[in-house]
Amino acid sequence: MTTDRARPTVEQLAAAQDATIADVAAPGLRVLFCGINPGLWSGATGHHFARPGNRFWPALHRSGFTPRQLGPQEQQELLALGLGITNVVARTTAKASELTAEEYRLGGEALVERVTRLAPRALAVLGIGAYRAAFGRPRAAVGRQVERIGDSEVWLLPNPSGLNAHYTLDGIAAEFAKLREAVGPADS
Repeated sequence: MTTDRARPTVEQLAAAQDATIADVAAPGLRVLFCGINPGLWSGATGHHFARPGNRFWPALHRSGFTPRQLGPQEQQELLALGLGITNVVARTTAKASELTAEEYRLGGEALVERVTRLAPRALAVLGIGAYRAAFGRPRAAVGRQVERIGDSEVWLLPNPSGLNAHYTLDGIAAEFAKLREAVGPADS
């Protein structure tokens, strides 16, 4: 693993293939954000949404979830705000397209178990394709979903990857803000 803020070397990125990183999670969160799977940069650093250009951290702040823009190395600070991070598929890859349909299906099953156990107010899956594949919902659209997992609402939000050209940072932040307004403040 690299130090905070250090750029992983080519060798560290290659070594991160198929690694896993720990969830940032606890029981009773306001929102458990769920990425597709960690990228190699995250695998090399041990931090979620670590690749420069990923818009998760700026969108989280712009939407009002955090009082300032946190960096990936500060991910543990999310817990005090009632927020957490997990992934549909745990293993790191260079691209999400390397994941199989079976990995998505099994990841969806594991995610249901995790959400049932942790009981956040909401699960926010960040990526339309991942949600559709993991939960067998081919027509799912961004926003609050009809289905729940136990007492947890399920939201589908845009993937914050810099590769997602369908949404600007402001567009992603606006969707995050809808979720923030729905789940309320950390102490309610």
